[in-house]
Amino acid sequence: MGNEKDDDGIARAVLDSSPNAVVALDRDQTVLVWTPAAERLFGWTAEEVIGRRSPIVPEELIAEHNAVLERARIGGEVSLRTKRLRRDGSLIDVRVDTSALRLASGTSVGYVCVHHLPQADEEARVARRARLVRRLTDVVGDINAELELPAVLDRIVAGLTELTGADASGFVLIEGEKLRLVSADGLPSSLRGATADLRDSLVGKLLRTGKTVMLETEELDDLLWSRLPGLHSIALGLAAVGGRPYGALYALFAESTAGHVELELLELLAGHAGIAVGNAMAYQDAVRQRAHQRAVFDASADGIAVLDGEGLVTQWNPAAAELTGYAEDTVIGSPPPFPLPAPGEKLTFQLESSGRWLDVVAAKIPETGETVIDFRDVTRAKELEEAKDLFLATTSHELRTPITVVRGFASMLDARWDKLSDAERRAAVHTIAERARSLGTLMDHLLLGARAGAEELPVRIEPFDLGGLVRGATLGLPVLSDRHRVEVSVPDDLPLVSGDELATDIVLGQLLENAFKYSPEGGLIRVEARREGDKVVLLVEDEGVGIAPADLERIFERFVQVDSGDRRRFGGVGLGLYIVRSLARAQGGDVSAHQRPGGGTTMRLVLNVAEPST
Repeated sequence: MGNEKDDDGIARAVLDSSPNAVVALDRDQTVLVWTPAAERLFGWTAEEVIGRRSPIVPEELIAEHNAVLERARIGGEVSLRTKRLRRDGSLIDVRVDTSALRLASGTSVGYVCVHHLPQADEEARVARRARLVRRLTDVVGDINAELELPAVLDRIVAGLTELTGADASGFVLIEGEKLRLVSADGLPSSLRGATADLRDSLVGKLLRTGKTVMLETEELDDLLWSRLPGLHSIALGLAAVGGRPYGALYALFAESTAGHVELELLELLAGHAGIAVGNAMAYQDAVRQRAHQRAVFDASADGIAVLDGEGLVTQWNPAAAELTGYAEDTVIGSPPPFPLPAPGEKLTFQLESSGRWLDVVAAKIPETGETVIDFRDVTRAKELEEAKDLFLATTSHELRTPITVVRGFASMLDARWDKLSDAERRAAVHTIAERARSLGTLMDHLLLGARAGAEELPVRIEPFDLGGLVRGATLGLPVLSDRHRVEVSVPDDLPLVSGDELATDIVLGQLLENAFKYSPEGGLIRVEARREGDKVVLLVEDEGVGIAPADLERIFERFVQVDSGDRRRFGGVGLGLYIVRSLARAQGGDVSAHQRPGGGTTMRLVLNVAEPST
């Protein structure tokens, strides 16, 4: 008996000493073991959670969690990168290694979940995500290179299986109140053409939720998938054409496991699938309905050209002329004014004349020997991709410096507290506080930028005193820098403006901050407010580095960091002026940038004069 007690004590000590959070659940998911590391990681004590269901699984990931437990029960250990809840309501990234809890007899009585922060595999995660993004790009290109609808659907389901690691996949069409399986990968060919009732299907359930993707682990008796042995979860995504549900993609998991990464890939592919299906449908309509070809041809938003057997242009639609700048009469009878991809491939290139980027695909028409060229403007997508890359790089840089400083001073206080004087400790704490404040400001900008992008900026339209706001905001500016002079000109009779005082205060603060920031050598900062008709104009002028003419509009876009002159050395994530313009326009006003004669920049904010109260 004494040895058994010693063994129990050693086992308990091992669990208590584990650096990873160990949580054991019974078969009903009631917590049996909650180690000290779990208390530290999630915030709940063992007394609070033992005997009840684990509180750490977010509601939107319960289906994923149940699928993992089922997989562990029948197939061994499952390792998954996911998110978990802390007691304070925040979400953290964790890696969870889940296995069945078995007695010595082999009987399964529950589950063991080992949670650890995924710092060690961060590089592997980033590399995997980069590979998946590259492969998604290849799959999308492969899908869009095909214009025959059956072939497009086959490529979509094959790409889905590859991207998500699913054991099988399929595409169903929504036909009134019925579903019909039209393409499958990894399923018996006899299932093609099988139908099911929409209302009672998983597609119907997904449509009723209003979401675009879902993970199901319980209702798996759908007619279409009844012949997949070992099926334990289904990931489902809607594909829309013309803004309406057209069909759905199924990813089925029997041996492998689905998680939030697989759902993200499914959602992205479903969106591209809708576009590809729409393109294929448009192409087939053009072939089947030759009498209506010209109307479809002329109305297409894509540039379309038809080449004869000699490779000379015979048809050139209005979108082609608009995209390339070449009128129809200048290209008919000549080769197209850009290189062509090989059949079945996509070519992306930039027009020298306009700088536009085009995606071009080509398809042969066997019946006529002609070639159809389809091309679209992807300039905005290219710019957004570059802007996002710059945003990620810049944000990482902006976060790294304050985090490094906070970590360094915190480590110093932790290691040398007793050896430091009160003054040294206060200085370190002050530095930590200042860096934390800068991090908070950065987070505020990111949040405002996200809300502005979603057009969800909350503003109230009511009369307020812009003159008083300007005087208050500029009152203490002259003492902030011994290299700058500040002049403020606000007439006493400046009328009230219509807008949101708090939002305008944010705008004014950002404009003043930029004026100081981008005039590092000093000089005059001039703030003037005046009435112009039914508008009030606020000018903020500086004598700083200025803005190139080509960038006077670009600086108001999200994530844009102007590279001309010395402006890139001032930091920031490229959201400040985007937020400024969004807030101004939300109030019915606007903001613009202008070159100042003699050097520097003038920022011009325009708001409406408030109507007199009745």
